[in-house]
Amino acid sequence: MPTDLLLRLANVTQRYDADAGTAAVSVLKGVSMEVGRGESVAIIGPSGCGKSTLLNIIGTLDRPESGEVFLGGEDLSRLDERQLASVRNRQIGFVFQAHYLLPQCTVWENVMVPTLAGTDAAVKRGAPERAARLLKRVGLEARMSHRPGQLSGGERQRVAVVRALINQPQLLLADEPTGALDRASAEQLAQLLLDLNREEGVALIVVTHALDLARRMGRVLELRDGKLATAT
Repeated sequence: MPTDLLLRLANVTQRYDADAGTAAVSVLKGVSMEVGRGESVAIIGPSGCGKSTLLNIIGTLDRPESGEVFLGGEDLSRLDERQLASVRNRQIGFVFQAHYLLPQCTVWENVMVPTLAGTDAAVKRGAPERAARLLKRVGLEARMSHRPGQLSGGERQRVAVVRALINQPQLLLADEPTGALDRASAEQLAQLLLDLNREEGVALIVVTHALDLARRMGRVLELRDGKLATAT
């Protein structure tokens, strides 16, 4: 059990309506987990088992059917949509398989986008310096004025990681972050995520099919048949 608790899920369930005339499909069946500040955790499991659904609930993109989600001791079920949007902006960073960079914007502009909606004055004031430091840290100091179309796949994902970290989140969620990359770029990104996890003190949860990536995390959990357990 983490000593400095950041995230706690208790008996989270989720199901989706199936086609007319068929029963709803239960994806999560009482998932509970705890993640400490600065911890790294991988979630593995077969395709369609609900890994991304679970990550979306943790990231407040979806609400669970039942159960509790606490982030930093705050009960997220008690927040309205405006408050949840603020939590996402201030406390959670997202990295997906697709980078979702704005093609018309430069690397610098893409990284700064999350700060536009931010309300923390201190974070906003420090954002330019932080963006420059992080882009240098990931080897993209000379690419700040480039647009996504001028970057390699690995470079685009590194920009997405910096964008996810710009508002100094407590939690970084990565959904198949290496899934679209070649082996060398995937290994580089995996190491970068772990390095930033340590350097920035941000908790990292990675959903992945890549067992080599999963094994590099501090803990590996497996989601199967709607339940979450320590992987063997």
